[in-house]
Amino acid sequence: MKVLMAKLVLPLLFTVLFQGCMVKSVEYDHTASIECLPDPMKPLYSGGVIQNGEFNSGLMGWSTYRNIEARVSSSPSGNKFAVVHGAGGSLSSSGSVMPSHSVYQRVQMQSDSHYSLSAWLQVSAGTAHVKAVVRAPNGERVIAGGVTAHSGCWSMLKGGMTAYHSGPGEIFFESDAPVDIWVDSVSLQPFTFDEWDAHARRSADKARRSTVKLIAKGADGKPVANASVLIELLRAGFPFGNTMTAEILKLPAYEKWFTSRFTVATFENEMKWYSTEWTQNHEDYVIPDNMLKLAQKAGIRVRGHNVFWDDQNSQIRWVRPMNLDQLKAAMQKRLKSVVTRYAGKVIHWDVVNENLHFNFFETKLGPSASAQIYQQVGQIDHTAILFMNEFNVLEQPGDPNAVPSKYVAKMTQIRSYPGNGGLKLGVGLESHFSTPNIPYMRGALDTLAKLKLPMWMTEVDVVKGPNQVKFLEQVLREGYGHPNVDGMVMWAAWHAKGCYVMCLTDNNFKNLPVGDLVDKLIAEWKTHKKAATTDENGVVELDLPHGDYNFTVSHPSLKATAVHTMTVDATSSASDHTINIKA
Repeated sequence: MKVLMAKLVLPLLFTVLFQGCMVKSVEYDHTASIECLPDPMKPLYSGGVIQNGEFNSGLMGWSTYRNIEARVSSSPSGNKFAVVHGAGGSLSSSGSVMPSHSVYQRVQMQSDSHYSLSAWLQVSAGTAHVKAVVRAPNGERVIAGGVTAHSGCWSMLKGGMTAYHSGPGEIFFESDAPVDIWVDSVSLQPFTFDEWDAHARRSADKARRSTVKLIAKGADGKPVANASVLIELLRAGFPFGNTMTAEILKLPAYEKWFTSRFTVATFENEMKWYSTEWTQNHEDYVIPDNMLKLAQKAGIRVRGHNVFWDDQNSQIRWVRPMNLDQLKAAMQKRLKSVVTRYAGKVIHWDVVNENLHFNFFETKLGPSASAQIYQQVGQIDHTAILFMNEFNVLEQPGDPNAVPSKYVAKMTQIRSYPGNGGLKLGVGLESHFSTPNIPYMRGALDTLAKLKLPMWMTEVDVVKGPNQVKFLEQVLREGYGHPNVDGMVMWAAWHAKGCYVMCLTDNNFKNLPVGDLVDKLIAEWKTHKKAATTDENGVVELDLPHGDYNFTVSHPSLKATAVHTMTVDATSSASDHTINIKA
């Protein structure tokens, strides 16, 4: 395989064993941008398999559909890019409006390969949703990403797709808006499945583990050689959780199963408005209160889900017909009630759930409704992170309502609202998958990471099917391996009558195959050395997953042992840690 060097960042090279031979491949590049720039950045991987991705050689390697006119233009700075004319709004033979198309390029694709795609896009007027399309070798049309493109500046689209067949493919960009699409800095970089997975493992090791140097010293202050060190992980550092239901309050087997595995919980419905005030002015928090006590007893942190839900169909029947003043009063009562009750007790709030796809409160209160609600929640609860929780951002690159650029725009609106500058905000990505597009998922995470906010996958599940276990493992490993994902919670709440889409156990709380996978990953992510011996300098170095530990140090010449408790995190490698043993 040819080694391709990106102009923007010089990738590291690594070697993998693939099909019996040693091959060099390109390190994955997490570079992304959420800015609209006067000129685009250089293409990642120098374009990968794309020929002439910067259009410095005219339209060499590129073609157009339907005899559309295309040319290469230049910006005042001398940057060259592809321009099409008259590609938008034309009619098909049936009279329907055809999508606008960019130039396209044919590429040779390899089977069983992930392709990371990126490009910089601009439109001739206004703004438009532009999607990247790859016509795979088997003829399948794959949407590999989307972005809100603007006139007058360049926006980066980052995504990807998986090829399961070898042969010629095509890459192009299209929009349903009647605009001309301008293209520059196009890149399509292939990775074998082994290469992709190897990067995720290396990234996970770098983000989730640290090498800790311990020094054992006796009462005289001298290092103790050949001392025994026992290592006990008390609590894993990476937050990994599941949805909890009210049934846990009456079923000790459920409680034991849940509390022995997870460090974070989200109540499925029990904290929602329709659960705590089904009848107007009759609030009932008994169930969520007791669930919170159970979680606290087990050391499980709880996400507050949710203050409001922007879905019209999820409003309580007495809320829907209210006039504006009545709705404002009811909302104020609800917000103050639930947030005050659980302030300081929950680590997060999903404040206005799914406000990209739905807009119940915006249609009633105006376009700044979400921003105002976040402000009010933040004024009451100063410790919890306030999340914008949304679906399809990672799951469906073809959903125009949930592409990363739309998410960024909504979060920017909330952040920039007067008085919201100091809010603790977070990126919540629900992650309800059918067949995951793993390269797109990684590209979307890269893009959203540019918000520089805490980022969680909040409701992870995969629909039932023959590949459910395989797909869930791909999704969880991808999330765990991404350096900017700060926690994951699954949407696998147990119900006696069946789960939403994914069950981890049967009704006797015996693991199903999906549950076995989850246990395997939990054990793998906790893997560490249980015992070690100090060297002649009293030193032992340990490669450990992040978390809270007890280190017990003993030596035959000493009567006492020392127990040292510490948290291992990303900063732990920066200094030595001394354990003093009394004689």
